[in-house]
Amino acid sequence: MRDQPIVISELDARVLRGLLARAANGHDQEHLEELSLELERAQVLKPEQVARDVVTMHRPLRILDLSNGSTQELTLVSPAEANVSARRISVLAPLGTALLGYREGDEVEWVMPGGVRRLRIESVQAAHVGTH
Repeated sequence: MRDQPIVISELDARVLRGLLARAANGHDQEHLEELSLELERAQVLKPEQVARDVVTMHRPLRILDLSNGSTQELTLVSPAEANVSARRISVLAPLGTALLGYREGDEVEWVMPGGVRRLRIESVQAAHVGTH
């Protein structure tokens, strides 16, 4: 668990609570339980109060893999909107869960089957028009 509570919009909190309730008894519960705990202690703000450099759902972001120097652009979305080829990652996927609530410049450790990857959030952009 992170030292500081995550910052999350009321909209994202509502969506995540619904997703977590439906995901109960599904597979890969460990990171979902961690997300649930993070959500319980999160600082929930009105969407306009969330700083523009915070990773939220539907805000495109660019991450740097600190082990190999590669960058990747992606957007966190609900599982129904996820599409890896379009770089839309489910917020319930381990990577999505790991990134949620962090800010530009933060470094994030992401546990993968092959080991731990360290990522830095290079930028967070405004949400696409028509989302949220």
